This record gives sequence, structure tokens and C-alpha cells, in this order.
Amino acid sequence: MRLHRNLVYTVIDSIRDIFNEGVYADKAVEKALKRDKRWGSRDRKFVAETIYEIVRWKRLYAEIADVKEPFDRANIWRLFSVWCVLKGIALPDWNQIEPTPTRRIKGKFDELSKIRKYRESIPDWIDEAAVSEIGEELWTKELAALNKQAEVILRTNTLNTTKENLQKELREESIFTEFIPNHPDALRLVERANVFRTDVFQKGYFEVQDASSQLVAEYLDVEPGMKVVDACAGAGGKTLHIASLIKNKGQIIAMDIYESKLRKLKVRARRNKAHNIDTRVIDSTKPIKKLHGKADRVLIDAPCSGLGVLRRNPDSKWKLQPEFLDEIRKVQQDILQQYAAMVKPGGKLVYATCSILPSENQEQVDQFLNSEAGKEFAFVKDNKVFSHLSGYDGFYMAQLEKKQ
Repeated sequence: MRLHRNLVYTVIDSIRDIFNEGVYADKAVEKALKRDKRWGSRDRKFVAETIYEIVRWKRLYAEIADVKEPFDRANIWRLFSVWCVLKGIALPDWNQIEPTPTRRIKGKFDELSKIRKYRESIPDWIDEAAVSEIGEELWTKELAALNKQAEVILRTNTLNTTKENLQKELREESIFTEFIPNHPDALRLVERANVFRTDVFQKGYFEVQDASSQLVAEYLDVEPGMKVVDACAGAGGKTLHIASLIKNKGQIIAMDIYESKLRKLKVRARRNKAHNIDTRVIDSTKPIKKLHGKADRVLIDAPCSGLGVLRRNPDSKWKLQPEFLDEIRKVQQDILQQYAAMVKPGGKLVYATCSILPSENQEQVDQFLNSEAGKEFAFVKDNKVFSHLSGYDGFYMAQLEKKQ
């Protein structure tokens, strides 16, 4: 493989922005891919995947390169050199690349690979917290799975097409997909491609959504004609799935504390031809109180640590802090206490997170059920989705029913 200067410089600049300027990796990649319109798919793939690889393995590479944060430009070039050596890529004779002791790098890699926190490139505190909550054996398996590159999964928008027709139309655009067992609307891309440039995306035939995430809306057991509240809707991935499940019949109220996210949802809803979504900003307690006892279904896709989605957000492990985890648990319980009141008698509530930690998941549900507000609810079922078992993101979902 021959390295091209403009591609590598783009990677170096992006890594600097992520590690030193706090830019989110997906935004850095998005910006990087706009740098040169002449790049082909192979060039774009190199830039995106190399950025994510170096972000994912930051701790391991930094230890091998013997560099510490904050990384100056020379440090970042050293990280890149480690990446090249471990990938078996010949280093070019460029001024920025120092003489690199290939044998020492490989020897250090073999040595560090015996220690989980280096082998899997994870901060000490996350490693310790996960071991204390789910145990050494389970965490070791899960962490290895969370370090694999995430596949691209599509969710068919059944308001506009069928899964079979979507697969056929994508094939006509030279994008090949496979069905996924037990995921009725999902298609997995055989090879990564920019699906957002396709005609079928513009026609609203699909959304990009991980297979595990697609389980959440289904867990609500919705039916056409229901009033459904998506209480932490964000930009609306699960809201749009709910719209397709109830076939545009009934009402969906998408709520969030961020108006900017709900604006994005409106754009996506128009493309999806989802006509029954009302958006409401939670700027006080009033929007919640107006819906007390009125919803057939309420989804609380709660803010969380995101430890189940490290495959697609590898930079989040470097941005997370222990105090955030303590704070988010309080937020999760507060949301459960407040938003559960929107469920009407006989209705159902689904609490979900993209975390694998019991303290964010079943322990939150247990705490709620043992509270005054929770006495009105009965536990129905839950689903703990682990990446090393499913092959997709780690998720948790629990279904509760409000007593008549």
C-alpha cells in the first residue's frame, strides 16, 4: 500500500482536532471527507478508517510510541508511524516521519497485548468500573467486541417500500446488502459505501440504524392508532421507526430538551413521509404535565454513558469522565420518575439505554419500581444485548406496564 501525502496530512490534522481540540470523531471525519472532492471511494475509506483506528487504539499506540498528551504534531506522526508498522505498511521517506524501530514497536505491542487496558485501549477507570459491575470474564469478551469496526446497518422505512425492494434498488446502484435474522426491517451492507448519496435515500426508503437500536421501537408493542410519546427523541431515529410501525396511523409526540435536534427530526420526517409526528421542546415541566395519563406507549431512550456503542463512537471513551457517570445515573432516575406519569392505565413504558452497565439499566428500573411513582407499574420483561453475542451494539431495554 502506497501512502499519499494529502490523505495522510488530512488524517494527522483530524487526529489533532479530536485529541487536542475536543472535536467529535464523526464531525472530524465528516470535515475531512469534504477536503478534496477529487478523492475516490478508496481515498475516502482510507481517511475515515485510519482516523477511527488511531482514535480507537490511542492508549495502546501512545504507550508504544512513548508519547503523552497533549499530543503535539510530532507526537501524532509517531502515533501514525505505529499504526503503519502494526498494519504492515511501509513507511515513506518523509521529513515528518522519524527513523522508526520496527522490531521494538512489534515487541512492545506483544508485551502490552497481555494487559487488557492496553490491549483493548481503555482508560483505567472504565476498565475498573465495568469489571466491578459485570465481572472480568464478561467484560473482557464485551470490550474486545466493542473494539471491532461497526458494520453499516440500514433500517427499511416500511412507510415507503419493502425490505426486498430496497435491497433490489440498492443493488441497481451497486450497493449489495444481506438480511439479518430476527431483525425484520434490517439490511447489512456487504461493503461500506456512502449510502447517503443514493437515490433511494433521497426517496426516504431507509435510515442508517444499528441492528440493536432497531429492537427498541419494536419493544414498545405499538399498534396503529395509538398515542406514542418518544420522550428523549433526539434527532429521531427511533421516532421514525415508531412511525413506520404504526403505519402513520395515530399520533407520535417526539420530545427533547434540545430544539436543534427536533429540527433535524422534522427534516428526516419529511423525507420519510412520516406525517403523524408532533415535536415538543421540554423547556419546563409543563409539556410533561399536559400529557399525564394520556399516552398508550412511552419510550424513554435515556441519556447514558454510551459504553455499548464504542464501536461507532470510539472517541467517547476518552471524553467520558467518572463524575459524568455518577451524574447521568441521577438524570436517568429523575427522567423515569417524571416521564412515567405520561403513561395511561394499561399502557406501557419502555426504558432503554445504549449502555451495558447494570447501574444504568436494570438497577435504574428496580429503583424506579421500588419508588412511590413506580408502584403504579409492573415489570414485564427486559433484554440485555451484548455486542460479543449479537455482533452489533450493546443495548438494554425494559418494558413496564401501568396497572389498571
